[in-house]
Amino acid sequence: MSVKPTFSRERIRLLFLISPSLFWLLVFFAVPLLLVFAISFGQRGTYGGVSWDLTLANYARFFDPLYLRIFNRTVVIALITTLVCLLLGYPLAYFVARRSERWRNALLLLLMIPFWTNFLIRTYAWLLILRDQGFINTLWTGPLHNLIAFVAAAIPTGIWQPLIDVTATPLPLFGTSFAIIVGLVYGWLPVMVLPCYASIERLDFSLVEAAQDLYANRTKSFLRVILPLTMPGIVAGSILVFIPSLGAYVTPDLLGGAKTVMIGNVIYSQFMTARDQPFGSAISFVLMAVMLVCTLVYFRVGTGKAAD
Repeated sequence: MSVKPTFSRERIRLLFLISPSLFWLLVFFAVPLLLVFAISFGQRGTYGGVSWDLTLANYARFFDPLYLRIFNRTVVIALITTLVCLLLGYPLAYFVARRSERWRNALLLLLMIPFWTNFLIRTYAWLLILRDQGFINTLWTGPLHNLIAFVAAAIPTGIWQPLIDVTATPLPLFGTSFAIIVGLVYGWLPVMVLPCYASIERLDFSLVEAAQDLYANRTKSFLRVILPLTMPGIVAGSILVFIPSLGAYVTPDLLGGAKTVMIGNVIYSQFMTARDQPFGSAISFVLMAVMLVCTLVYFRVGTGKAAD
């Protein structure tokens, strides 16, 4: 009979401890989210407000070929960013995890240093590198062009003329999907490395030695032992890169310019420029639905692999 009061006191104490977090999530997350969800069913007012005529027209409008094309481009860019981060980040994570503890801590510190700088500043640095008057094109149309012209004058032959013509004009880097992918990979590569590192660091490498004792070469040992056992880190890193890349705004706004936009730029323009809050809210919830599916896939695949 004395267990129930104790149990009740424990529940009250637990509720008291988590009440600040619950209050924060309720007031600053759940309520605004419900408000945006309600606005998504409204219509744009005459002067940019919200007319509460409930309709599904905003969600139907999203399937216009224009917005579907932008959404498809966004998904492709996010997938390519995730793949590139994985191809670069997994070997780096493996390299760090296999070092001694002293070197491992130093390398992890180097991985964390980019987070000490504001993301906007780091992205703006790539603008100075990739634009037509940036660092790369300055070298391309300056010293490299002059060097080829000098060699062509010293060794006159027809093979130099195409190179002279190519280096005479800047490379089309700024305002392209390539520039956006470069900026996203640069920004989210550490987020891919850290989960992969955590999985590799916990891996029992005696299993790899056992596979090699059974005449498995390095490729088979990696594909059949290391890769499956570190899959939770790969899935976690992929989700942590894909979701922010899918909703990116700063990077495509700076590096994509007006030529290449992503769905995050469309949402911003609907709220701030077109003053169409209902349509912007509808796009936001479609994007959130996609992210929710990706998160469910993570818990399905990542935890399933971890359990196996």
